[in-house]
Amino acid sequence: MSEWWTYRLSDLLLFSPRTYYRLFELYNAAIWPAQIVAVALGLAVLLLGRGQESSRGRWIAALLAGCWLWVAIAFHANRYASINWAAVDFAWGFGCEAALLIWTGVLRGRLVFGTGEGATSRAARGIFLFALLAQPLIGPLCGRPWRQVEIFGVAPDPTAVATLGLLLLAAGRVRWELIAIPAIWCAISGGTLLAMKAPDFWVTPLSAAVAVSLAVAKGRARRRAAAPIQR
Repeated sequence: MSEWWTYRLSDLLLFSPRTYYRLFELYNAAIWPAQIVAVALGLAVLLLGRGQESSRGRWIAALLAGCWLWVAIAFHANRYASINWAAVDFAWGFGCEAALLIWTGVLRGRLVFGTGEGATSRAARGIFLFALLAQPLIGPLCGRPWRQVEIFGVAPDPTAVATLGLLLLAAGRVRWELIAIPAIWCAISGGTLLAMKAPDFWVTPLSAAVAVSLAVAKGRARRRAAAPIQR
């Protein structure tokens, strides 16, 4: 038996890059024109986030939860599971994120989105817009056919990155319970793409790292603001 340290990350892959990208091509063909609806929902979420009414936060949480549930069932359980046994666990993870969004944002109304114009808010909107409009272009720019494009709301990577951006816009404390699953997925996806030697392997995990770093900074700033002044 070979020693464990002789294995490379690519040795752990259960599928080839061709099979992985072909999966997206077949998936996109099967769900068309859901991609157009998903982008429209993303733009609607962005517009809803411009107001501070609690009802807007509930709508945003509901739309995000719907996206996560769709990816859990339509992509992970019904498609990705055919080439990767771990996709069943991914489906459960995405389903848990949908449930957390419904519990926190819809039922309890704890997600309130303001119109802040600080550096963190601008960066958060930039992360969301990147996931919605720019991230889908990276695959084709790296040589993949347009039929294999990954779109927010129906594909896992842009959905996770966009969610991290939106959660940064939420007022109040940092919702780490909602950030955890998208951040973990971004790391898993980055590892998978790295194992496939994809040139864009760094995009999703780097986006998540930026979002998490901003969340840490936001949490520290909030604690400092709440701390009593020491004489």
